[in-house]
Amino acid sequence: MASLLLLFFLSLLSFSSSSSSSNDLQKTFIVQVQYDAKPSIFPTHRHWYDSSLSSLPTTAAAAATVIHTYDTVFHGFSAKLTPSQLHHLKTLPHILAVIPEQVRRLHTTRSPQFLGLKTAESAGTLLKESDFGSDLVIGVIDTGIWPERQSFHDRNLGPVSAKWKGQCMASRDLTGSFCNRKIIGARFFCQGYESTNGKMNETTEFRSPRDSDGHGSHTASIVAGRYVFPASTLGYATGVASGMAPKARLSIYKVCWNAGCYDSDILAAFDSAVSDGVDVISLSVGGVVVPYYLDAIAIGAFGASDHGVFVSASAGNGGPGGLTVTNVAPWVTTVGAGTIDRDFPADVHLGNGKIIPGASVYSGPGLDGPARMYSLVYAGSEGGDGYSASLCLEGSLDPNSVRGKIVVCDRGINSRAAKGEVVKKAGGVGMILANGVFDGEGLVADCHILPATAVGASGGDEIRKYILMAEKSKSPASATIVFKGTRVNVRPAPVVAAFSARGPNPESPEILKPDVIAPGLNILAAWPDKVGPSGIPSDKRKTEFNILSGTSMACPHVSGLGALLKAAHPEWSPAAIRSALMTTAYTVDNRNETMLDESTGNTSTVMDFGAGHVHPQKAMDPGLIYDITSYDYVNFLCNANYTIQNIQVVTRRKADCSGAKRAGHTGNLNYPSLSVVFQQYGKHKMSSHFIRTVTNVGDPNSVYKVSIRPPRGTSVTVEPEKLVFRRIGQKLNFLVRVEAMAVKLSPGSSSMKSGSVVWSDGKHIVTSPLVVTMQQPL
Repeated sequence: MASLLLLFFLSLLSFSSSSSSSNDLQKTFIVQVQYDAKPSIFPTHRHWYDSSLSSLPTTAAAAATVIHTYDTVFHGFSAKLTPSQLHHLKTLPHILAVIPEQVRRLHTTRSPQFLGLKTAESAGTLLKESDFGSDLVIGVIDTGIWPERQSFHDRNLGPVSAKWKGQCMASRDLTGSFCNRKIIGARFFCQGYESTNGKMNETTEFRSPRDSDGHGSHTASIVAGRYVFPASTLGYATGVASGMAPKARLSIYKVCWNAGCYDSDILAAFDSAVSDGVDVISLSVGGVVVPYYLDAIAIGAFGASDHGVFVSASAGNGGPGGLTVTNVAPWVTTVGAGTIDRDFPADVHLGNGKIIPGASVYSGPGLDGPARMYSLVYAGSEGGDGYSASLCLEGSLDPNSVRGKIVVCDRGINSRAAKGEVVKKAGGVGMILANGVFDGEGLVADCHILPATAVGASGGDEIRKYILMAEKSKSPASATIVFKGTRVNVRPAPVVAAFSARGPNPESPEILKPDVIAPGLNILAAWPDKVGPSGIPSDKRKTEFNILSGTSMACPHVSGLGALLKAAHPEWSPAAIRSALMTTAYTVDNRNETMLDESTGNTSTVMDFGAGHVHPQKAMDPGLIYDITSYDYVNFLCNANYTIQNIQVVTRRKADCSGAKRAGHTGNLNYPSLSVVFQQYGKHKMSSHFIRTVTNVGDPNSVYKVSIRPPRGTSVTVEPEKLVFRRIGQKLNFLVRVEAMAVKLSPGSSSMKSGSVVWSDGKHIVTSPLVVTMQQPL
C-alpha cells in the first residue's frame, strides 16, 4: 500500500507535459534548500529564494513566487510551479528536495474527571505537581479560536514568560487586545490555501485567527480550557468544564479553512510555533500516509521534536478498518479515541413493542414521549430518488412520502446533521440515523435540528425489517423517539470508538500505532457564536459549549497531559513523555475486562488501542522511561532503507548509515512498544531480537524484575531478567529474543498475536506491548 501511495506522489512531481495547458498548470510544492549555501550578496534567505524563482521560465499562468519561507523546523520555501519551472528549479545546485503539497482534513466535561484529573478543590497529584500546567505553552494548529469564551479567561494567571516570542495578529474582526495571559499568541496562515483556491470569501470565513468552524475552539478548550461552571450543551452534560492543563498558555495557529488544511500553511505553522517557543504542539489534522520525506506533517513534527517540543496528533477517523491510522511517524505521539462513562440515550420505540437503543443530544420540542406514535418510513423505499433518498441527500426526498413521518436515513456521503435538515425541509417530523455495516454499533450523539437519534447497524437492520414486514401485512409501521438526557457511570467504559483509526502502521509496521487512546466520543468543549451546534449553516442556535466526537477530540487530551508531564518533569524529552504515557496505559475497562471494540462489541486489540488508554496519575511516576534522541531517529530511517538525501529532507542532517546498519533493524528504535513482522517464505521457524535501553526516573536504589506474556505460538526470552539501578538517571540495556513457528496462511494474508514485556520493582509497573505479525507473501 505504501509503495502505491509513493508512486502516486512521485507522479505528482513529474506532471503530465502532453499539452500546453498542462505545462501552464501551477501546483504548490515545498522546496528544501541547502540552507548554509546562501551567497553573501543576499541579505536574507527570502531574497535568495526570490532570486532563484525569478530565474525560472515564466508562462501564461504566472511567474513563480514564494508562498512561505521556513527557517526553524525546515529550511526552504513553498511556491507554485509549472512543470517546466519545477524542472528548472530542480537543476539548481542548492535545491535538495521538492515535495508536492497535500490537502489535509480535520479529524472531527466529564473527561478530566474520568481521567482522574478533577477540579481545583480536589486536584489530583499530576495537576498539583504541575501547577495545572502553568507557564507551559501549548500550540494548537487548527481552525483558530473564539477568544471571548469563558474557557479562555485569564483570571489569576501570572505574567507571560519573558522567553515567549509569539505574537497576536490583529485584524478587522480581532483587535490586538483579544490576547491575554491565557491566549498569548495567535497567528493565521492562508497563503497556501489562497494560492490554490483564490482569495477567500470573507463573508463565510475570517481572515484572522478567529474561528469560523468551531473545531479549533473545541480542541483548544479540551487541551487547556479554564474551569467553567455551569457548562452544558443545550441542557446535556451539565457540570464543570475544564481542559487537561487549565493554567497552561495557548498559542493558536490557524491553518484550516473551508477547503481544507494545506501542507505549505501547516509547515509554516510548525515553523512559527517552534520559533515562538511553544512546549507542546497539538494537531488534530491528517491525510494520506506517505513516506516521511514526502509528509510535511512528519517533517514539521521532526523539527519540533528536535527542538524539544512534544507533538501529539490525531490517529484519524478511518476506523474500524485496519491500516487506517495516520500521523504514524515515530517522533509523533499518535492518539486514537475511546469512550468515557457518559452517554446520551435516545431510544426508538417501535410499533411492535421493540425498543432500539440510540444516542442524541437533540434539544427542542419533542415527540410527546412514548405516548404518541408516528408513521415510520425508510427513505430508500418511499418514492424519491432511490439510493440518494436512502442517504437523505439534498433534494432526494419526496415530501408526499415523508410529510408528518419519522424517516430512517442511512449514514454516509453528507453529514449526519445535514440529513436531518433534508428530512425537515421535506416535512418529516423526526429522523432515525442508521449506521451501515462498516460503522458497526458505534453511536455518535449530534445536536440535531429536529427530533433525531442515531442507531447501530444491527438496530438499523431491525427497523428496516420491521418496516418491510409492516408493509407486507398492510399495517403501517410506526415509531417514536424517547430522549433520556444525560446518563453517567456507564459500563463498560472506556470502549474503543468505532471511528478510531486502527493499525497496523502502513509506513513502518515495526512501530505500533496508534500509541495510545484517550477520550474522543461525545466530548463537551467550547464553541463559537457564529456556528450552530449542528454545524450546518441554517442552524442559528447559539451555545457556549458543544459536544463533538473524533480522534480530533482525543488528541488534545494527550497534548494537555503532555504539558502537565513537561511542567512536572522539565528535563523530560518528548520521547520520555510519550514513554510515560504508553508504559502506564491500561487496557481494561471499568468491569476489569479487556476493553471492547465499539464497532463489533468484541474484545479490542493492540491494533485498536496501541499501548492502551492513558492513565495520567501513573504517567506522573512511570519508574522507567524509553528515551529516544534525534540521532536514534536518523538510525531508524537508515534501517528503513531511506536514502541519505531522503533522511536529510526529514532531519536536516547528513546521515552516516554505516553504523546504524551494523546496529540492527528498524525494530531496534528505543520505542516503548515492540513489534516484529515475519515474512514466512516457506520457513518453519523465524526469530528476531529487540535491544532496549531504559532510564531510571523512579527511586535511586531499585531492582526491576521482568515478567513476560508471550504472544500465542511464540517463544520470548529477556536478558537480563533483572535490572539493578543505583541512581536516578542511570540507563541499563536489555535484549528481547522472539522465536515464532510458521502458521498456515493463504498468500497475501497475515496473522497478528500480541503479548507484553513488563518490568516491575514492586512499586512501578512498566508495560510494553509485544506484537508478532506473520505474513505469507503473495
